[in-house]
Amino acid sequence: METAEKLKLIVDALEDKKGTDIVTIDVKERTSLCEYFVICSGRSAPQVKALCDNVEEKLKKLDILKLRVDGYSEGRWIAMDYGDIIVHIFQDQQRLFYHLERLWQD
Repeated sequence: METAEKLKLIVDALEDKKGTDIVTIDVKERTSLCEYFVICSGRSAPQVKALCDNVEEKLKKLDILKLRVDGYSEGRWIAMDYGDIIVHIFQDQQRLFYHLERLWQD
């Protein structure tokens, strides 16, 4: 599957569970980690986990498996690594604190 198609599926999965302030950042010219970051907010730990679960479920149906996930047990900030795309799902306070958009956008 093309990266652009996978990116759309991830964003759609986040929107399905009412993720807010969804941002995609093209980082392929700035790092070898991945091509895109997807950043999203959830209001609580249960919602952050639900957003993560929905992304995983939607992609798994298409045999796209995550390489790694961190932060799930606490549900304050979850990072999901899909190789070419890394998904960051934050509670609002953590998103403001780390402000990844400021670090990675032009």
